[in-house]
Amino acid sequence: MGVLLMYYRGSLAMYTGIGKTTLIQKATEALKSSGVPIDGFYTEEVREGGRRIGFDVVTLSGRRGTLSRLGSDSSTARREYRVGQYIVDLVSFEHLVLPVLRNVDLGSDTGKKVYVIDEIGKMELFSRSFIQAVRQTLTGSGTTILGTIPIPKGKPLGLVEEIRSRKDVMMFNVTKENRDNILQDIVTTVQNCTK
Repeated sequence: MGVLLMYYRGSLAMYTGIGKTTLIQKATEALKSSGVPIDGFYTEEVREGGRRIGFDVVTLSGRRGTLSRLGSDSSTARREYRVGQYIVDLVSFEHLVLPVLRNVDLGSDTGKKVYVIDEIGKMELFSRSFIQAVRQTLTGSGTTILGTIPIPKGKPLGLVEEIRSRKDVMMFNVTKENRDNILQDIVTTVQNCTK
């Protein structure tokens, strides 16, 4: 098993623009075309009238649901599910993501499988079930994870630090400057983990 994590610098204000999701999508397509079994999800920003209004989670099978949307300060949403100006929709997130992660051990018997987890960040970590499912995925035999985590800034995120300290984790620092040059390194490393 191997865990490959791309990490990026930034807070929620810098959540987009680095190119991590585009890089995940390109790596996913390259792995699929080379015959590597792959499943998982990525996070995508949602815009309306040129303005970011939130984030969706999209499974590799094409299912889409809400991760978060802009909320007002007078919103009745529970404060613990808020990151900055965004309110996290845990029900929608868990409905899409948990079945994908819980199917890790039900994968094909013919070889190893890659799971994309974009991302393991503040919004996603409100879900205790997600944390548990990620931990189970990390211990799954024959599983390689291609995921994204933030660079530590402020209060450490428990699961992120737990993953970062694992001996079987290989990390790639994604920046605007290197995002176009590291795709092949990531794809080759994932392919080597699945052999």
